[in-house]
Amino acid sequence: MGTRVRKVGLALLAATLTFAGTVYGVTRSASADVVAQLNGPQLVADMGAGWNLGNTLEANINGIPSETAWGNPTVTQAFIDRVRASGFKTIRIPVSYLGHIGAGPSYTVNAAWLNRIQEVVDYAHSRGLYVLINMHGDGYKSVSGSWLICDAADQTTIRDKYQKVWQQVATRFQSYNDHLIFESMNENFDGQYGNPTQPCYSNINAYNQIFVDTVRRTGGTNASRWLLVPGWNTNIDHTVGSGFVIPTDQYRSSTIPAGEQRLMISVHYYDPWDFAGQEDGNITQWGAGATNPAKKSVWGQEDFMDGQMKKMRDTFVARGYPFFVGEYGSIDKTTYDSSNNRYRVDYARTLVATAKKYGGATAYWDNGWNGQHGFGLFNRSSATVTQQGIIDAIMSGVGGSQPSSPPPSSPSASPSPSPSPSQSPSASPSVSPSTSPGGTGACRVSSAVNAWNTGLTNSITITNTGTTAINGWSLAFTLAAGQSIVSGWSASYSPSSGTVTATNASYNGSLAPGGSATIGYQANHTGNAAAPTGFKLNGATCS
Repeated sequence: MGTRVRKVGLALLAATLTFAGTVYGVTRSASADVVAQLNGPQLVADMGAGWNLGNTLEANINGIPSETAWGNPTVTQAFIDRVRASGFKTIRIPVSYLGHIGAGPSYTVNAAWLNRIQEVVDYAHSRGLYVLINMHGDGYKSVSGSWLICDAADQTTIRDKYQKVWQQVATRFQSYNDHLIFESMNENFDGQYGNPTQPCYSNINAYNQIFVDTVRRTGGTNASRWLLVPGWNTNIDHTVGSGFVIPTDQYRSSTIPAGEQRLMISVHYYDPWDFAGQEDGNITQWGAGATNPAKKSVWGQEDFMDGQMKKMRDTFVARGYPFFVGEYGSIDKTTYDSSNNRYRVDYARTLVATAKKYGGATAYWDNGWNGQHGFGLFNRSSATVTQQGIIDAIMSGVGGSQPSSPPPSSPSASPSPSPSPSQSPSASPSVSPSTSPGGTGACRVSSAVNAWNTGLTNSITITNTGTTAINGWSLAFTLAAGQSIVSGWSASYSPSSGTVTATNASYNGSLAPGGSATIGYQANHTGNAAAPTGFKLNGATCS
């Protein structure tokens, strides 16, 4: 997203699979190893589900980037491990440089800031994740000290500064393997929403060309790594048309097959905005499952989303350029409509699945804000999950699954405050995932509990082990004494305690032989955080 106001959760107007070595084999060193070069379709498949470390390395005070400036805590290895353990394989790390750039003609980037960028990159890259870093806030007129302004008068100076900053960044990371991807800029435009203007768009195209040429000329892996370039304001319609020019890639490595590209196209998706980002309670529902037409936008539903992703396929993927929806998501409006999270889940799942269908990868926008108007999926202070339902939906959409075990050295302390008020308790794993007991049957159930002092979340995976499809299901199970469900996702639950029946949602009721569905709930407890027992699917006891 663009400014701090929008990204901080839009409420702060003053502040804008398996985890263990089976995913990538072993933990990778940051820069010494080599990975196989992938073509576009292979890259998109390998990137899997993506997530943004938003409002952190792009945060600033009076134009000086500072990691904690907008209320998020310092990034730790334990937190990145939690993101990875939740199933994400790609992390986009927005970065601003701003006042950390020295004077011309050298425009030297502050060494301590560049070191910290590298350290955070290493948290993810050393774990085998894909990592994307960009130049994020330097092009926003609303940010103090911004300079990458496409309609400014002195474009010669801007281009020189831009080239020298990227040369320093690319040189720092030139030996990192292809799991590191550079993105030229973020949502660059003249600040006026509507049709692109000239010469502003021509300058954006020029920045992209400078970026590609500069990175390639630094050599090493930079000569062949994937690079990400956006059009006007990362807007789909203004990228597939309206003047966007794909940079030439004349300095790339000769090892890249002639018929393959190494450029990706960057876009963002927050349509319809009245559902995804507008801070009021007017539009809280989305998609075919909406139950109240008055709470649903008159546009921007599944058919529109499909059409937008198809445009990217037809314009770019068909020519060998994959696309990356580097930001998408919807804010928390449960204070206005208790059912809102259901539609946030539907929105995330549909976007991820639709982008994948048309040849694109995705990264959910998380600004670290939990509760009203927040995008947060995690409590960053305690390195715990706050929106398991949305995470489940993302994994379902991308066709992956979540790990069943916590990362090494995962935090065990009880939840600590989020960087902003949180409506959702977070959980630290204090109970190991367990497989439900039971006899034989045509089903298998696994139950993964994350518990804290008075609460827990449980993620349940149901697998049809029979030889015929199940069309419509109900799962019965018994909660431990003292537990009571307070909210759930991907199923309806009744009653809230004792022997509970979970009934499928509209999108996951069909289970083919070998197929599975993941559901979950949050519950209170009085000291006993044990997993439920006695699972029965449509009356059959599950193993």
